[in-house]
Amino acid sequence: MVVKISYIAQSMGKDLDIFKIKTNNIAPQKGRILIAEPFLSGNYFNRSVVLLVAHSSKGAVGFILNKRVEFPIHEVFPDFPEFDAKVYLGGPVSTDSVYFIHKLGEQIPGSIHVLGNLYWGGDFVELKRQIKIGLLQPSDVRFFLGYSGWDSGQLEQEIKEDSWLVTDVEEEVVMRELNQASWADFVKKAGQRYTIWENFPENPSLN
Repeated sequence: MVVKISYIAQSMGKDLDIFKIKTNNIAPQKGRILIAEPFLSGNYFNRSVVLLVAHSSKGAVGFILNKRVEFPIHEVFPDFPEFDAKVYLGGPVSTDSVYFIHKLGEQIPGSIHVLGNLYWGGDFVELKRQIKIGLLQPSDVRFFLGYSGWDSGQLEQEIKEDSWLVTDVEEEVVMRELNQASWADFVKKAGQRYTIWENFPENPSLN
């Protein structure tokens, strides 16, 4: 992080323990979410909520759930059928490519199970075909521009540095219409210990 949590907390006269996440004891894994600590910097990860769709000793892959863009998927890809599904910034990697999660299971060949009835990816051509013939609803699919990726051990190191709070999530929550303000809602659900995060400004130097 560009700004160290310990420096901010001490300069603001706050108890440093409110920024420590280690006592959470929930390990990252596929189907869990990462909640950014209040001062995590960067246009993508600032106050972000990330769904992990893959996690192993080789690294991790996830998508930011609460950074929505204002244009529909058919404006991103001109050959895509008109479809009013939500599009989000998935992360800083491969931002010129589109990825998706869905509730369609084996209906989309090649899909990877993530959580409950939630799946990642699959045959993009088949997805478009089913949209064209009206088999899918916008609420069944969520699209992302780019993804969030971590090399082996990188995410674990960031968690040790208290950059991320790891929690469980319900699949219906993942598919809701989320935005930047949704970060606070996820913080509340993580437990009373973290609710104080909501009151801290994104840039303490301006206060």
